[in-house]
Amino acid sequence: MTRIGITGGIGSGKSVVAELFRLNGVPVYDADAEAKKLNDTSPAVREKLTRSFGEDLYVGNKLDRKKFARIIFSDSRNLEIANAIIHPELKKDFEDWVVRHAHCPLVAIEAPLLFEAKFDDAVNKVVTVYAPLDLRIARASRRDNASENSIKTRAGYQLADEMKVKLSDFVIYNDGQSSLIRQVEDLLKSII
Repeated sequence: MTRIGITGGIGSGKSVVAELFRLNGVPVYDADAEAKKLNDTSPAVREKLTRSFGEDLYVGNKLDRKKFARIIFSDSRNLEIANAIIHPELKKDFEDWVVRHAHCPLVAIEAPLLFEAKFDDAVNKVVTVYAPLDLRIARASRRDNASENSIKTRAGYQLADEMKVKLSDFVIYNDGQSSLIRQVEDLLKSII
């Protein structure tokens, strides 16, 4: 089985590329979606998060995502603590998911923080989805209904695009000029 990591900066189009992988029959693990589930359902994650950030971080059985975002994006140390709690549990969950998909010749993980979370050591090949910063900011602002400054702040917590490209085996350009469909099809042909 070949494991592909799909990453890229905020607003780069990772999710679109991941969906194209799915449409080509490749199962894709969505790290962000699965992390949100684990934050709500994992007793280990909940216990460690509340110990670090307070009991009122959860409302009922759900993590208060807005409060959590304010906490972790206001202080880089808080983000490091949260990542140290969540990423190991997420990696275990990904490995369990891979076992359930052992019959597949190719699987992928969509992870914005692939390198930052050290998930690159759990895959065979890395694909970075690249888009110019101004285009990424415009996309993310529209999608998240957020200010340019908040998008730039969130992007600042990610590894620079140039470094992601340098560390990757493949780059898909999502600049509005290049065909994503063709790039994904060519990429999959080269891997399979």
